[in-house]
Amino acid sequence: MSQQQEHIDKINNMSQLEMANLWRNAPSGHIYFDTSLPYHNVFNERFKVLGGFTPAITKKVGWN
Repeated sequence: MSQQQEHIDKINNMSQLEMANLWRNAPSGHIYFDTSLPYHNVFNERFKVLGGFTPAITKKVGWN
């Protein structure tokens, strides 16, 4: 399995809360948010399907 497919599989197995935490707390330049890489679209589509940021998720994630 390629490294790219491993990342895509990891994204597809993340929960809504895990995705929200990563979105909120990922270091600058994280590969899942680099628009020049395919992970950006995979992440956004999966997060959207799961419901994205809801008030409840936002409260669970909080602010650092």
